[in-house]
Amino acid sequence: MAEVCEKSGANVAELADILGHDIRIGHRGMRPGLGYGGGCLPKDIRGFINRADELDASQAVGILREAAAVNTRRRQRVIDLTREELDTDLRGKRITVWGAAFKPETDDIRDSPALAVAQGLHDLGAAVTVTDPKALDNARKVHPELDYTDDPITAAEDADLLLHLTEWPQYAYIDPNGLAPRATTPKLIDARGTLNTDVWHQAGWLTRTLGRR
Repeated sequence: MAEVCEKSGANVAELADILGHDIRIGHRGMRPGLGYGGGCLPKDIRGFINRADELDASQAVGILREAAAVNTRRRQRVIDLTREELDTDLRGKRITVWGAAFKPETDDIRDSPALAVAQGLHDLGAAVTVTDPKALDNARKVHPELDYTDDPITAAEDADLLLHLTEWPQYAYIDPNGLAPRATTPKLIDARGTLNTDVWHQAGWLTRTLGRR
């Protein structure tokens, strides 16, 4: 729905709020973003699909195949938006990634959407610097080709683009006014939708949020 909203000019946050008033759906979890990851849900979905295939019941789990495909597409969507913002060719571009863990309050990087995007951008020639409050040691072991720093403000130094990919609450308290002069180009893609992009825009940042034009 987020991608449809981007194409139509709608706001997915407003749509999610409306749908959440239906008591059969509710508001919990109705925030679009970069997609799920971790060591459990992706594995369980794949395992359920494989078991259905073994039982010759593949058609019964078609919705799960599509859910997994859409989830993976969210990662590619952020890579595509990055290329749009940086004129397609990422060679030599400096990109800052806020977040390495697959979700906040953990050091777990298994099937991390944030690291999948970071690696994809590196493979396209970008110089990618990753920061995270807890997951950097684990990230370094799996992705030694990326650059790392503990400080999210230092990470944005000379950046052509800032990507917010794991919704750590402390990132929401960073002052975009003080951060803007440090970046080469103050551009932000909020892939988790938890930053106040109106404030960032007022501070001089060009902002994009998934699900909003």
